[in-house]
Amino acid sequence: MKSMKNIILCTLVLILFTACNLRQQIDEKKETQSKPNIILLVADDLGFSDIGPFGGDIQTPVLDKLAKEGMNFSSFHVLPTCSPTRSVLLTGKDNHITGLGIMSEMTYPALKGLPGYSGHLNDQVLTLPEILRQHGYHTYMAGKWHLGEEEGQTPDDRGFEESFALLGGGGSHYADQKSLSPLQGMHYSVNGKKLAELPADFYSTRDYTDTLIAYMEKHKADHKPFFMYAAYTAPHDPLHAPKEYIEKYRGKFDMGWDSLRNLRLNNLKALGIISKDVNDFAPSGVPKWESLNAEQKKEYARNMEVYAAMVDYLDMSIGRIVNYLKQEGLYDNTMILFMSDNGANGAPATAYPGNGDGKYLGSFNNTVENRGLPGSLIDMGPGWAQASSSPFRLFKAFTAEGGIRAPLIIKMPSSGIKHEGEWNKSFVHVSDVMPTVLALAGANYPQETKEGTPLKQPIGKSLLPQLNGETTALDAEKGMGWELFEGKAYIKGNWKILRLGKPFGTGTWQLYNIEKDPGEIYDLSQQFSAKRDSLISEWMQYAKENGVIDHKGYYDLLLEKSINGNH
Repeated sequence: MKSMKNIILCTLVLILFTACNLRQQIDEKKETQSKPNIILLVADDLGFSDIGPFGGDIQTPVLDKLAKEGMNFSSFHVLPTCSPTRSVLLTGKDNHITGLGIMSEMTYPALKGLPGYSGHLNDQVLTLPEILRQHGYHTYMAGKWHLGEEEGQTPDDRGFEESFALLGGGGSHYADQKSLSPLQGMHYSVNGKKLAELPADFYSTRDYTDTLIAYMEKHKADHKPFFMYAAYTAPHDPLHAPKEYIEKYRGKFDMGWDSLRNLRLNNLKALGIISKDVNDFAPSGVPKWESLNAEQKKEYARNMEVYAAMVDYLDMSIGRIVNYLKQEGLYDNTMILFMSDNGANGAPATAYPGNGDGKYLGSFNNTVENRGLPGSLIDMGPGWAQASSSPFRLFKAFTAEGGIRAPLIIKMPSSGIKHEGEWNKSFVHVSDVMPTVLALAGANYPQETKEGTPLKQPIGKSLLPQLNGETTALDAEKGMGWELFEGKAYIKGNWKILRLGKPFGTGTWQLYNIEKDPGEIYDLSQQFSAKRDSLISEWMQYAKENGVIDHKGYYDLLLEKSINGNH
């Protein structure tokens, strides 16, 4: 009898334990299901005014719809080039803290051994996927990495559970894997293992999208939330697009870059993004379209047709991801953020190291009819890049607004506030993305490493108060500094100081009111010298805190030669 009682008692205990354990599993499953999915869509070298919501005339119906459902940011700032921006996006730290004070392909001996200038993501920072994976998220990426190619530096080493990555900065969008110059290589990896070759019909934007959808499909049964980094390489040069997409734009840009720049400016004024008092300007170093001969116009117009086709195809591909989310009932619980990593790229192909003698570039078939197709290597050049950056001055590689102002659209999960195309004109920086994502995911940034070493916290601020409708403005007194290639800038409120080497600047600090003068035409440094000096002092403090060093003019000369195609 006593034995029977013990059996019954043990059985009851087992039942209770099983019930409690099942309840815990159900609660944990509910918690993971309630967490939102997060998608970062990053375009590569897309100009501020290229897409429809930001005044562009390229067909982008998917982004048009996202913009109407989300909040659009007209004063979103990034870094002047790809890998520095991506390092800040994924870590929330200044690029000199992450190791990307310099791009790996642009380094030189004097920087060797400096921790902020390694050219790859260092071990002193944590990434979004590293943190989110510890909070129950799947982590996927496809596309451009550009944050390190050696062992310990690839996406699978930095938190991505699934990855298909172009490890370097760019190259052919087709299967041939032809690089931008003979001194650069192209390497793809899948979950850390390098690929020897690509499928014969490979096209970057399509295959990245196929991969991301396959990752979602592969893991959908466990109902865990996911973080997806869709790091597209479009529309980075070389300009490549499917022929049928190029043909959609035949003749569309025959009006030339001067007219396109004015068209974009007027569109932005109509949207209310730019004041009606802002004037167009003649970009330095860019010839007037009417000064070109007929053959030059034909070739340049074709280049822009290919560029537009790349953006159009990118938009369609984003639509494929959106359609999958809707099909699987995931769209309403997904945050989608779309951005560009910097301004449009005005550097010609001759600027890349090793292309100066023309031998490598001469191996491509750049006839007008083959431009954008396999075997070609073309770029948009400074004329179109300046139009794509309208209403701002200059483009990629410069700390002028044309290099660091980018489009940003954020569509929130439908449980939040519906913004319906609302514009936010507050200053926003790419470092604000990490704290925003962590706040939405209910994840905290660790205070220290596993070894107990204190970690520097992200420098940005969460945008959730604005996205949740709690407030409309960000801290107007927040200042932000820049340094890359010896180009320097500091923004606080509507004021910006800018230091660019000749011939793009004076080599000294200039002062602009970027609300009234977004093209940075009117230097106010003499009129408001106290304001200039105050911001210079703040930039010096920024440089000290982030380990910025003086390149002593090396990159002033490099940029001048690059834009002129004499590298």
